[in-house]
Amino acid sequence: MKVTFLGTGTSQGIPFIGCPCPVCTSTNKKDNRLRTSVWIETPEASIVIDSGPDFRYQMLRTKVHKLDAIIFTHGHKDHIAGLDDIRAYNYFEQKPIPIYATEETQESLRREYSYIFTNPTYPGIPQIEMNTINAKDTFTVNGIPITPIRVLHYKLEVLGFRIGDFAYITDANYIAPEELEKVNGSKAFVLNALRHEPHISHYTLAEAVEVAKSVHVEDTYFTHISHQLGLHDAVDSDLPEGMHLAYDGLELEF
Repeated sequence: MKVTFLGTGTSQGIPFIGCPCPVCTSTNKKDNRLRTSVWIETPEASIVIDSGPDFRYQMLRTKVHKLDAIIFTHGHKDHIAGLDDIRAYNYFEQKPIPIYATEETQESLRREYSYIFTNPTYPGIPQIEMNTINAKDTFTVNGIPITPIRVLHYKLEVLGFRIGDFAYITDANYIAPEELEKVNGSKAFVLNALRHEPHISHYTLAEAVEVAKSVHVEDTYFTHISHQLGLHDAVDSDLPEGMHLAYDGLELEF
C-alpha cells in the first residue's frame, strides 16, 4: 500500500490569504499546504479520503489517473467542496464514482450538491454511487477492509479510518479509549495538530503528541496544520522521536 498526502493544511490552507507571516511567505515548499486529504493506492483500488476545495489541483499535481472511491470523514466544506470535479473520472471511466459516507455526511452532500440528486437528472452532472458507512462496522472498498474510528470534532462526530497498517484521523479534539485502541499496531498513524494555542475543535500540537505517546505505533505524522503552528523545519526538528510533521506530497509505503 502507498499513501500520498495530497494536502496537510487546515480549512484555509497555507498561505493564508493576505497574511505576511513567516510561514505564509516561506519559500520552503513544505510550508505550502493545501486542504487536508490523502490518496491510498493498493493493487485492488485507488482511494481518496475527502475531496476538499483543492481536489482538482491535487489530482492534477499528483497525477491520479484512476479513482475507485472517495471516502468522507465528515461534511465540512473543506472536506467536501471539490466533489463536482469527479466528472472527469466519470468521463474517462464511464461509470459513477462510489462514495462512502455516514448518513449525516450524506445530508451535507445533498445540501451542497442538490443538483446531483435531482430527478430527472441534468446532463453532465457528477455521477456517484452512494454507500452508507455504519460507524460501528468495518466496510470494504474493492475487497479492502476499512475500519471507522469515531472521534469528536467539538460536538460533531467525525470518522477516522484504519486501513491495514495505516491509521488516519483528522479534525479531532477527543478520541474515546476504545476508539483509540483501533490505532494500536499501525506502522503509520496520522493525527491532526492545528497550532500551539488551544482550539475548540482541534488538537493542539502538544495534545496530539500526548495522544501519539499513548498508542503503540511505529511513526506518527501530524496534519491539518495552521500557519500558526510555525515553520515546518523548525517544528519538525523539535518533535519527539518517531513523530513528524506531514507535508504535501509526502509518500509512505507499506
